[in-house]
Amino acid sequence: GADYFRRWHRNKENSGGLMVHKASHHFDLVNWWLDSCPVSVFAKGGRVFYNSERAKSYGLENHGKRCLECSVSDRCNYYLDMNSYEEIKKLYLDCEKHDGYYRDMCVFGDEITIEDTMNLVVGYQSGTLLSYSLNAFSPWEGYKVAFNGTKGRLEHECHTSSYLNGDGSLPSEIQTEDKGVCVYPHFKTPYTIKTWKGKGSHGGGDAVMLNDIFGTPDNDPYQRSADYVQGAYAILVGIAANMSMKTNREIRVEDIVKGLPLPKMANKTQVIEKIEYVENVIRTVDGVKSLANIPLRIDAPA
Repeated sequence: GADYFRRWHRNKENSGGLMVHKASHHFDLVNWWLDSCPVSVFAKGGRVFYNSERAKSYGLENHGKRCLECSVSDRCNYYLDMNSYEEIKKLYLDCEKHDGYYRDMCVFGDEITIEDTMNLVVGYQSGTLLSYSLNAFSPWEGYKVAFNGTKGRLEHECHTSSYLNGDGSLPSEIQTEDKGVCVYPHFKTPYTIKTWKGKGSHGGGDAVMLNDIFGTPDNDPYQRSADYVQGAYAILVGIAANMSMKTNREIRVEDIVKGLPLPKMANKTQVIEKIEYVENVIRTVDGVKSLANIPLRIDAPA
């Protein structure tokens, strides 16, 4: 996440902050996963890491405004040497005399106006509640997601490669240590489902998206192709989060944009599914015996 704090994204008036230019992709995924649309957002956030106090704790009190002219760059783990990356050098450093844009601004600069730590509670039309946390200074990139439902719990963890924007490497390429999807059914033995993995940038998504726009779209039973309505609902969560952090109150999406139609994938009616009784559950005085000591079962993909 540090790279956002070096670039033009560091100014909220330019980027909308991480709630808009980063988290909107996560919100789009959640909306799609849930087949529903957000109705309310409450958020808290602040810049608690990339600031002058943290620079002092690293012994970088006299840091410069940019890496190129910094007297303490030799002991800063966030130092960006643009001369070391040929693509970045050509794109940015060599062009400074033409556009005046500095690509290596200090991540601890007082001019930064975006948050690096944010927490949200989002209410959905279906009744689902999303608890979301974004931290821009974690030692790895990716996400952890968990679903708690009427039949149990799903967990998935995705690690992606770290990269500098514009350095020529593949952005957000999925790392090999994929743990699959862990399934924890109520009253049954947990198991893991191995997942297939896309290849290339953004977890293989770029190739699919480019083909959808410029090629011949494939038949997609997952309905991953989003229209403007789904895009609007994704970014509206981020906009509402910014408003909530500023006002310290819950923001309703319909108060931001009136008359926005439901997304095409949203469930119009909630289906109450019958849940079967589970036989042979070991019971105790306090309830169901813990399944914590039962090993996970590894299943092949369906």
